[in-house]
Amino acid sequence: MSFNSDIEIARAANKKPIAEIGAALGIGADHLIPFGHDKAKVSQAFIRSLQDRPDGKLILVTAINPTPAGEGKTTTTVGLGDGLNRIGKKAAICIREASLGPNFGMKGGAAGGGHAQVVPMEDMNLHFTGDFHAITSAHNLLSAMIDNHIYWGNALEIDARRVTWRRVLDMNDRALRDTVTSLGGVTNGFPRQTGFDITVASEVMAILCLARDLADLQKRLGDMIVAYRRDRSPVYCRDIKADGAMTVLLKDAMQPNLVQTLENNPAFVHGGPFANIAHGCNSVIATTTALKLADYVVTEAGFGADLGAEKFMNIKCRKAGLAPDCVVLVATVRAMKMNGGVAKADLGTENVQAVVDGCPNLGRHIGNLKSFGVPVVVAINHFVTDTDAEVQAVKDYAETQGAEAILCKHWAKGSEGTEALATRVAQIADAGQAQFAPLYGDDLSLFDKIETIAKQIYHADGVQADAKIRDQLHAWEQAGYGHLPICMAKTQYSFSTDPDLRGAPTGHSVPVREVRLSAGAGFVVAICGEIMTMPGLPRKPAAETIGLNDAGEVVGLF
Repeated sequence: MSFNSDIEIARAANKKPIAEIGAALGIGADHLIPFGHDKAKVSQAFIRSLQDRPDGKLILVTAINPTPAGEGKTTTTVGLGDGLNRIGKKAAICIREASLGPNFGMKGGAAGGGHAQVVPMEDMNLHFTGDFHAITSAHNLLSAMIDNHIYWGNALEIDARRVTWRRVLDMNDRALRDTVTSLGGVTNGFPRQTGFDITVASEVMAILCLARDLADLQKRLGDMIVAYRRDRSPVYCRDIKADGAMTVLLKDAMQPNLVQTLENNPAFVHGGPFANIAHGCNSVIATTTALKLADYVVTEAGFGADLGAEKFMNIKCRKAGLAPDCVVLVATVRAMKMNGGVAKADLGTENVQAVVDGCPNLGRHIGNLKSFGVPVVVAINHFVTDTDAEVQAVKDYAETQGAEAILCKHWAKGSEGTEALATRVAQIADAGQAQFAPLYGDDLSLFDKIETIAKQIYHADGVQADAKIRDQLHAWEQAGYGHLPICMAKTQYSFSTDPDLRGAPTGHSVPVREVRLSAGAGFVVAICGEIMTMPGLPRKPAAETIGLNDAGEVVGLF
């Protein structure tokens, strides 16, 4: 029987009870908190029991800058994990949870595709185990408690003009970017200008993904700066006394979710910060747990390597003491042609020269990744329209950059299509070639860190930042936050801040519009160009075609 779509393939999956998936990793049924028959959370007690075990090998999957042609990073992550298991390795994958915003907007689902998917796909792309709702509720509880504190006398002397804590919603809604609250009279509080971000941009999301356990979670929540007084002294979440209640709301959400691939291999799916406006990695607790249970762990970082991989290296690895053994860089012939100037409608026609013309984007990512001291393998995610000559052009180019490119057919063939990639990645990981080091040291100034990323990763000439932003960075350094890494918020479509500038542009600069201190998460966000922390829906949102069929099945989701 053949299937025409990802959702049909996922719906036909021969899933095992989640207890069997856990048992294969050595997780007893008493340490799994089931959500139905096919998904479960792993208990904190079991995770604590793993502390003395050695770690497996860590493999990062990243990609070139995304294009409308498609790259398939999650699909490749799943395919590689299945491929490693196929060749006899004990492997698990770690990916992020899906946000409702892009699911109903334009991106679609986040569970892979074809015969390289994580299931249950429909649950994963909708409410899943409720983690995002818990994060949204915890975040907005703090918002309510801040306004309530001001209403009932404001003992902390919060300057209502300097409340920095915004509200969040897991939906694309541009109308909420800039709002005024508490209108309607005295009983509704003190009116002030504020706004909403999407839940994946919440500092609470970042904290959940970086915290090691519940105690660390509560400490980080308490460390969040939510407002300032008239004398510019900070007001912390712990001053509002919200950190305890927030931790209660997040208690279950902190437990990693265990599901399975189409080939019944284990998949940890936990956390979901975007890589263009947040740090773009799944949770530290999921990754570190998987490393104790599997010999190889395949994880991914969002969007292109200039965003997700850079933050994986400079934020997640730095904070969690992790070091990748190998990086897989995903590219497609179609995307190379689009970077080479071919319109989307013409991508099905062979054009070797356009592939060659588009390859500098690939080359820049290879060079950037190697600068972290980690070996790189290119995975060419195969499309049926690819010709042998086009594939060879990518392989030849990768070789000139000191990297091997391997054709992968996991979308059509599952693990059979990634045997060659899995074999090579395992060889590299086992050889211990990696000599990982972050791009910059903790002692570099905050502005110099921003400039280092702009120049060395984006290959920009410099950074544009007015005196107000430089003064703010200096003030945070004086307050003891100068050691923090930088989380760049920037368009994912280009190395520059211009989303239409494809390829490997030079001669551009990076304008920093705003900086935000995420003291609990432990980084400083630099918002660049026109990037928004609350996206909007496209002219024709995907939600228009999502619904239920006569059998009560979801249609149009992916």
